[in-house]
Amino acid sequence: MMTENHNISDNKAAEDMKMTGKVWLAGAGPGDAGLLTVRAAELIGTADVIVYDALISAELLSRIPHETETIYVGKHAGNHPVPQEEINQILVREAKKGKKVLRLKGGDPFVFGRGGEELEALIGEGIPFEVVPGITSSVAVPAYAGIPVTHRDFTSSFHVITGHARKDGTLNIDFESLVRLNGTLVFLMSVSSMERILGGLMDAGMSPDMPAAVLERGTTARQRRVTATVGTLKEESERAGIRTPAIILVGKVCALSKELHWAEDRPLGGRQFLLTRPRRNSSVLAGMLKDLGAQVIEMPAIHTEPISPNEPLQEALVRSGSEERGRWLVFTSPVGVSVFFDELKEMKMDLRSVLCGKSPVRIGAIGSATAAALEEHGLIADVVPGTYSAGELGRAIAGKAEPGEHVLIVRAEKGSEELLPPLEEKGLDVCDIPLYRTVYEVSPVLRREVAHMLENGEIDAVTFTSGSTVRGFARAMGETDYSRICAVCIGEQTARAAKEYGMHIEIAEEASMDSMTEKITELFGRSGQSI
Repeated sequence: MMTENHNISDNKAAEDMKMTGKVWLAGAGPGDAGLLTVRAAELIGTADVIVYDALISAELLSRIPHETETIYVGKHAGNHPVPQEEINQILVREAKKGKKVLRLKGGDPFVFGRGGEELEALIGEGIPFEVVPGITSSVAVPAYAGIPVTHRDFTSSFHVITGHARKDGTLNIDFESLVRLNGTLVFLMSVSSMERILGGLMDAGMSPDMPAAVLERGTTARQRRVTATVGTLKEESERAGIRTPAIILVGKVCALSKELHWAEDRPLGGRQFLLTRPRRNSSVLAGMLKDLGAQVIEMPAIHTEPISPNEPLQEALVRSGSEERGRWLVFTSPVGVSVFFDELKEMKMDLRSVLCGKSPVRIGAIGSATAAALEEHGLIADVVPGTYSAGELGRAIAGKAEPGEHVLIVRAEKGSEELLPPLEEKGLDVCDIPLYRTVYEVSPVLRREVAHMLENGEIDAVTFTSGSTVRGFARAMGETDYSRICAVCIGEQTARAAKEYGMHIEIAEEASMDSMTEKITELFGRSGQSI
């Protein structure tokens, strides 16, 4: 009987654990997505719900999967639209629904992030949790401004202080002790208290000539630094129009930024671009731009869904294999290549049955990216037009084929109509099979943030690699002044779609990610820099 009761107790405990979720308290770093920890990045991809603050950059928001629930709690210095007590309740409520909850906070959750208070609330409700430290702005932001917080020739310590004033406007800071430390002083959440901080230091005996700096939006494309002295920083900051979020640094190391600055010196340093390509294809271009110092927001305006099961494809492949005339297999996108081979696997169809029929198969690819995707599967395209467009692909194949040859096209459900006329005019036997459909979908959270950034001129250019990405972007953004957008397009066909919305058009020389990067660098890069 005791054994039976014990088993019932164990089962109940297991059921309770299943019903209660878990909270991960994670730091997102200061803004640059490259400073996100591996663990935090994993959690962004697997969480059921993400509770995030105002200091989470658009670049980081773009990493959140579309299906993930998000709750914005808007915390930043001096402005807490959602009170801390309510945030605690949100975490408890969502975890009790059995969800995996990611509490994503700017910087590190335990460096003036009130993370401890949130954990105390979870402990009080018996909710399991983990803590994922983040890179704190107190170290990362100075580093991106060329300021080492310690240097053996100047100081051997640094001290992080909150500059956030109490409700009565006073600061709870022992300025005399800070001055005696003779270390680097890092004041977080301090812009609104700058005058009192600098005055407090000088009243405590610090020389007005001590180097100082204020760093705005550090580690992001819009970071700015103002270097001066304790006596002049307030005036210089006001002249530059510095706003939050920003941190104040005081110490001899601040003078080093004049020779150690680096972030803005990169070819695309200080630039920010929006990529609309489907997520599975955007990483190459994003990586190239990031390597050149740009901040990249990935906002896939479309995603693709394979048409599966795809009986017409199977029938078309069987028919193609029995053809005695010359045969062509034509691809119009890297996505099409990927879906095609996935479908072969799904149908358990050997590639040899496709290629080794009664007659040889020649392959057409719309551009270099599609050709490269084919090469990954051991196939070398016979025809790749010099201009990236469906019409040019059709004309290139028609120029190589003989009348009566069989052409199997595998592509998107609503592919360009320009591909077919040159083939039909040549008298080719054309079979056009849809492999996947395009779905227009953008995260509402990211859409709002991007709309705000476009309005404020914070995005230098938007990249488009197809007419469908242009249409998806326009559908997502709705009423927007598109004339203010610089659209960097992969080819003429894409450019025509962008022109319909009145965008300013720039076109890559070739239909490749390398050429797109070169065009962006030509337009926005620093003179004298090279890729």
